[in-house]
Amino acid sequence: MWLALTVVYIAWGSTYVGIRIMDRTIPPLIGAGCRYLSAGIAMYVFLWVRRRARPRVRPQELGSVALVGVLLLVVGNGFVCLAERHVPAGLSALVVASVPLWLLVIRIITRDRPSGATLAGLSVGFLGVALLVLRGGAQQGVSVPELLLVVGASFSWALGSWASGQLPMPRDAATGTTLEMLIGGAVLMGLGPAVGEHWSTVVLHASAGSLLAVVYLALIGSVLAFTAYVWLLQHAPISQVSTYAYVNPIVAVILGALLLGERVTATTVIGGATIVLAVVLVIRAEPRSQTETAIGGTGRAHDD
Repeated sequence: MWLALTVVYIAWGSTYVGIRIMDRTIPPLIGAGCRYLSAGIAMYVFLWVRRRARPRVRPQELGSVALVGVLLLVVGNGFVCLAERHVPAGLSALVVASVPLWLLVIRIITRDRPSGATLAGLSVGFLGVALLVLRGGAQQGVSVPELLLVVGASFSWALGSWASGQLPMPRDAATGTTLEMLIGGAVLMGLGPAVGEHWSTVVLHASAGSLLAVVYLALIGSVLAFTAYVWLLQHAPISQVSTYAYVNPIVAVILGALLLGERVTATTVIGGATIVLAVVLVIRAEPRSQTETAIGGTGRAHDD
């Protein structure tokens, strides 16, 4: 169990650093599309060989899978990839840590009534988000609009996670996520050129480091970490699985500082710690079923 948790902690925490390295010489949306399409193909083949049958979903589930895939991967991850051309990996990860808080906002809008402790965590968390966006970014040369891209990505990820619990989704989590990767990757591959990204940049100017980052993101960040995550959901208490929601940003900050030389300012530490504390409060205060949604839903991977 601890081996699987370590894989999830490090693999998903390191994806923010991988995205930053990918963005150096590869257009962000095309790079994200390559990552998810290749990961989706690898997962599809793996499931087909292991189960001796092609992964399938019912027609009424395909539209739900496509919508969730767009919210999670195209907007959720795509915006992060766009933002990380300028936003440090650690700072991005700390803002994305607010996903459970946005899920709570969506639940309140849809007339859910969370507890007082949960609402307290929500208030504390958004103070941390505001501090990072309004002050933390400026200290590292990042503009507010650039950080708002990450905030938008966080909200889209929360919306996609919430929608996955409301729409008719495949009962098999592996099949559903594999198809989300295939659909999201294909959309990203088409969207990149549509907004001005060029495949020639990949062919002519992509560095070895950026290409290796895409491979790492696909194989380690998506395939390996997802497999470990699904195993954990089946074999470990949800309270332990949920720890990734606040360990990943800490890992990202540490790796960003060690591998990329990113500055960790006092404002970043205070704002990030506030968000992480709020997420801990929210997750601990929630019933089991709602905690599963807060961390991405049963069988769903928070794969940044």
